[in-house]
Amino acid sequence: MAELSKTIDCIICGSCVVDILVRPVPLETSIGGGRLIGVDPIEVTTGGIVSNSGIAMSRLGMRAVALSYVGADQWGHLLRDRYREEGLLNEHLVTHPEGPTSTTAVLIDQSGERSFAHCVGAPELLDRDFFLQRLDLFGQSRMMLLGYYSLMPRLEADLAEIFAEIRQRGCLTALDAAGDGGSLEPLANILPHLDVYVPSHAEASHQTGKEDPRKIIGTFRENGAVGLLGVKLGSEGALLQTAAGEWIDVPAVEAPAPVVDTTGAGDSFYAGLLTGLLRNMDVAAAGRLAAACGACCVTGLGATEGLRSYEATARLAGLT
Repeated sequence: MAELSKTIDCIICGSCVVDILVRPVPLETSIGGGRLIGVDPIEVTTGGIVSNSGIAMSRLGMRAVALSYVGADQWGHLLRDRYREEGLLNEHLVTHPEGPTSTTAVLIDQSGERSFAHCVGAPELLDRDFFLQRLDLFGQSRMMLLGYYSLMPRLEADLAEIFAEIRQRGCLTALDAAGDGGSLEPLANILPHLDVYVPSHAEASHQTGKEDPRKIIGTFRENGAVGLLGVKLGSEGALLQTAAGEWIDVPAVEAPAPVVDTTGAGDSFYAGLLTGLLRNMDVAAAGRLAAACGACCVTGLGATEGLRSYEATARLAGLT
């Protein structure tokens, strides 16, 4: 399919969550029963890769589409409304007849330490048929991003087939991980069908059993990876390797305001990286945009409050 026929820049698929932020909550000791704890105003925001990367790409000027399951409940309506406000296209969110919207109560103490009470909800019910029935939609998009590997038990065994079919429609594929990153199986079967894969160091280390980022990427290559690879290194930036084998060190970008919350920084990095690639930047420049997007993210409470426009983010990255 010719590039001119693509009407969507990126489809972001998988985890979409409503986060309920409660602070300050003492976490060093058991709360126990029968207590009333005074807290700051409780905030409701969005989370998960569909929200985090999708809203980030929308703010960066991309035409992004959210694709996942939500429940037939108030939280599903909230996600649709928030996405509409942010310009993240929501018409492909599907209301599941039984599964609830994914929700998390985030308990935050005075120091910013967090504990989570999480209902995985409807996104856990995503399966092979959900994606294969929507191949025409992927054919309209330049790229897709799916998350999170290791947290989608119904999908993992079929992801190689799903990505292969999507790529045949002329849509580039990207995958993000979460949790401990899972194992190298079935990831080894998926890697040959990915155009971009940049997990965090903790995730990638668990997957490969290696600590050195270059050795981690080498293991991915040994298992058939053909696309752009990388390892997110937090405050140290990231290490990327192009499909041609060129190594690119991406330095961290200083946050443009005090750091408030690191939630979603990795998803924001991914959004910036894909946006740069879709804007036809070279990989080094796309990496700088990614680092700047992550730096903006940490300046706001939740995963999206601190995100900025493309112009502001590119300026922070030193690209303008």
